[in-house]
Amino acid sequence: MSTGTATDAESAPTISSGSSEGEDQRGGVVLSGITKLYGDQAAVDDLSLTIQPGEFISLLGPSGCGKTTTLRMIAGFEQPDAGDIRISGRPVRGIPPYRRDVNTVFQAYALFPHLSVAENVAYGLQQRRTPKSEVRDRVTQALDLVQMRRFGDRKPTQLSGGQQQRIALARALVNRPAVLLLDEPLGALDRQLREEMQLEVKLLQSRLGITFVFVTHDQGEALSMSDRIAIMRAGRIEQLADADTVYARPASAYVAAFVGQQNFFRGAVAEAGAAITSPHALVRAAAPVLTTTNLGEAAVRPEYIRIDKDDPSAPPGEANTTRGDLIGISHLGDTMQYLVRLGDDQSLIVRRPTPDAPVLEVGDAVVCSWAAHHVLLFPADDAAQEGGYVPPPTL
Repeated sequence: MSTGTATDAESAPTISSGSSEGEDQRGGVVLSGITKLYGDQAAVDDLSLTIQPGEFISLLGPSGCGKTTTLRMIAGFEQPDAGDIRISGRPVRGIPPYRRDVNTVFQAYALFPHLSVAENVAYGLQQRRTPKSEVRDRVTQALDLVQMRRFGDRKPTQLSGGQQQRIALARALVNRPAVLLLDEPLGALDRQLREEMQLEVKLLQSRLGITFVFVTHDQGEALSMSDRIAIMRAGRIEQLADADTVYARPASAYVAAFVGQQNFFRGAVAEAGAAITSPHALVRAAAPVLTTTNLGEAAVRPEYIRIDKDDPSAPPGEANTTRGDLIGISHLGDTMQYLVRLGDDQSLIVRRPTPDAPVLEVGDAVVCSWAAHHVLLFPADDAAQEGGYVPPPTL
């Protein structure tokens, strides 16, 4: 499979909704103050979210943040202890999964190994006692959508992982749901195939106009596929925005740490909230944003840092400059990655485009610098570590 199938996806037939009632709301999902308790622990805590019809939205976060529980409540596999859920304008609390206008695709595709591909796709229609002639037409249509008609007679065990994933999508789409729920469906695929399927799933969603709710812990998937991303933390939504906003203007240190990679400096707030004085650098932002007078966090992405061989005779650096020893170099293809030890308690990751990367050697004394407009400032609350940030090792 290659990304060349994008053209086929764009020319594929449309699966109609099969319903004319409430078309303006069909596919809309509204969660109002939903809470799910397991014992005395809240897996989802007073969460509210409005998903627009035809939107591709991702629930992104680490294990235990509540994203899968939220998806399961939309699907009907779990019931909220408080709050309401509306799908296509209708309340669904207490309604079982098979009576909701949704379908779910899981990481484990759960295809029946004894049935052919076409029989797997037809299974849901047969359970609904759909006329045989209509079953044939809709199965063919669904297989055409995922470019798998020629594999209709094969068994799932005769297919690759990516092909099985397509069949799972076709089986979910054949019932013409208003909302398709996807619970980490690409997690079992290797990296190259996963990246190809990300493109194909997004193109398919755009072609069909069906609402997709996608659960993932993979930030790359969420950034590349979503109209909006809900970053989840401890059962709540920490930030809800498009990919550009989440990456460039994270709402908290937790989001900044989870999406992409950051270098964090912690220290006393200085310059009326415009800077952090850390042991290794005065980190200054373009404008004051911090109101606290205590500790703060400054974040700088690796790709925004310049690195050069240090000149011992050069004067001490000013703001947004730090010195250290180069302890690691990694070739990442289009970028070079440098690991710089600033001291016993902190290291710095720097990435530069390969054509412009300086020629350095492990052991070199280096100077690193960055622009003030690339600095993000947050109150210090240990959120960077909670969001998944792990300081580079000091070797």
